[in-house]
Amino acid sequence: MGAKGAPSRRRQTGRRLRYLPTGSFPFLLLLLLLCIQLGGGQKKKENLLAEKVEQLMEWSSRRSIFRMNGDKFRKFIKAPPRNYSMIVMFTALQPQRQCSVCRQANEEYQILANSWRYSSAFCNKLFFSMVDYDEGTDVFQQLNMNSAPTFMHFPPKGRPKRADTFDLQRIGFAAEQLAKWIADRTDVHIRVFRPPNYSGTIALALLISLVGGLLYLRRNNLEFIYNKTGWAMVSLCIVFAMTSGQMWNHIRGPPYAHKNPHNGQVSYIHGSSQAQFVAESHIILVLNAAITMGMVLLNEAATSKGDVGKRRIICLVGLGLVVFFFSFLLSIFRSKYHGYPYSFLIK
Repeated sequence: MGAKGAPSRRRQTGRRLRYLPTGSFPFLLLLLLLCIQLGGGQKKKENLLAEKVEQLMEWSSRRSIFRMNGDKFRKFIKAPPRNYSMIVMFTALQPQRQCSVCRQANEEYQILANSWRYSSAFCNKLFFSMVDYDEGTDVFQQLNMNSAPTFMHFPPKGRPKRADTFDLQRIGFAAEQLAKWIADRTDVHIRVFRPPNYSGTIALALLISLVGGLLYLRRNNLEFIYNKTGWAMVSLCIVFAMTSGQMWNHIRGPPYAHKNPHNGQVSYIHGSSQAQFVAESHIILVLNAAITMGMVLLNEAATSKGDVGKRRIICLVGLGLVVFFFSFLLSIFRSKYHGYPYSFLIK
């Protein structure tokens, strides 16, 4: 029985082989080669990504911010694969560029990057770099960038969105504001650690020593402490500093002014009601002081009992100061709050 059944099984096997399509073997071979190629390509991408991350970590171990030229920018930021976020500061730090704002922003950027580099949360998911205009002009041209400093976030996947460009003009470039923006874009929270600055403490100690020395020297005559004019001047200085926005400057760290890279024109007044320049606060301080001086002269002309002609001159000078500088102050207000309908002398 076994011997007789064997030929029949061989014949059935032969029939099954004859039913297979003649093109199946090349197709299976092609599919196998494609799988091998895809697996090799994926392995190549993983190796390339590992090399890039290893190189970035090595640079970060030397410096918290590494500089990039055009080739490095295209390799580590623009070209895939990438599984890390990159914060890039586009700047112009060379002395011939005369960009004082760039130097100030660089100091804050350095504080932020150092805070991240030496924190316990440091990892290979976020890096800080810098592209200087004189070292990466092609990068500026590629991104159609015509101003500096500019901060951008390049996400691990996809192109940067509008929110990935830091709004420096409105928010300022303080390290704390940059850290908040990075947390919004990357979910990486950086606690900013500023190096100790003893200049304020030293200045306060010198001031106290100076005042104490003056009081000691005049310990037998302290009537000047009760001088109303002196205290009024001190109070006015504090009021002028606060109303001109000095505290806002201290918190936000805005640039002193803005230079247009196209025509070189310098703007001292910010065009938005949500921000200001340091120079703008100085201008407002002077205008407020001039208006106050005019009011003081008007009061002096009305209350003094001197010569009538002299009082008339004082009155006219005070009135001129109030009218002119208040008109100037109102024109600045109109330029920042677009649509404000009222003006006086100066538009």
